[in-house]
Amino acid sequence: MQAEAPTFRPDVLHELFKLVWEETAKEVEEAEGAPGEETPAAADISKKKRNTTANAHALRLSCELLRLLIAEAVGRAALVAEAEGQDCIEGSHLERILPQLLLDF
Repeated sequence: MQAEAPTFRPDVLHELFKLVWEETAKEVEEAEGAPGEETPAAADISKKKRNTTANAHALRLSCELLRLLIAEAVGRAALVAEAEGQDCIEGSHLERILPQLLLDF
C-alpha cells in the first residue's frame, strides 16, 4: 500500500480564501462609497451581495495544486543550489526560479 503524499489541510486553505474574499469585499465597498469613482468590477460585484464559499472538491484540488507548486519550486531551487555547489536552498535560489515557475503554472 502506498503512503499518501502529505498535503495542506483544506480547512486552513479555506480560511485563507475567506480572508482574501473579505478583503476583496472591503475594497469593493470602498470603491462603491467614493462618488463618481465606481469601477466596472465594483458594479458587477455590488449587484449581488452574497457569501462566497468553496465546495470540498475545490478545496482538495486547491490543496493538491499548492502542494505541487511548492514541490516543484523546491525541486527547481535544489537544482540551482546544487549547480552552485551548495547543500541547502537559500532565498536567492527561490528568487532565481520564481519567474519561470510562475509562467509554467
